[in-house]
Amino acid sequence: MSTREVELESTVGGLTAKGKLHTLSVWFILALRLMIGLAFLQSGVDKVLSGEFSASGYLQNAPPANGSPVADLFVSMGNTPWFVDFVNIAVPWGEVLIGLGVLLGAMTRLAAFFGAFMMLLFYLGNWDVAHGYINGDFAYMLVFLSVAAFGAGRIFGLDRYIESYEIDGQPLVERYPWARYFLG
Repeated sequence: MSTREVELESTVGGLTAKGKLHTLSVWFILALRLMIGLAFLQSGVDKVLSGEFSASGYLQNAPPANGSPVADLFVSMGNTPWFVDFVNIAVPWGEVLIGLGVLLGAMTRLAAFFGAFMMLLFYLGNWDVAHGYINGDFAYMLVFLSVAAFGAGRIFGLDRYIESYEIDGQPLVERYPWARYFLG
């Protein structure tokens, strides 16, 4: 096993961060991807199979009870029948699709983006800062963002093969560079 370190450097807003990753880091990145993918897949499948998921009561009651700063928005969404119907489908099936995408490493960045967005909404809806601003929803959001940032779908995932799929003799991501935003 190789023990060389990989150097990273990124500049955002004029601030440069530097660091080194140990080669074992790839296994932890893979573990994060598999853990969050399985958690979301399981949660979504449970909701789909039970057929009992309903967002209405949650949207109308939980955010105000939790003191969420956007409680009025959640209540408004919960009082809009077409939106509740949409959420009743989008949450369980979204969890299934996000979980499958991340677990299989297929369109990983796209799946992780939607997973992070969903966790942000859960964070705002489940607002409880009695023990600080960081909770499980926030941590899951960061896991999804890490999976996307590290291109975790390339580690024993389908994105590695999708990216190299050739179209007219050229790898997909070279022919369509924008695909890198969805794959990886």
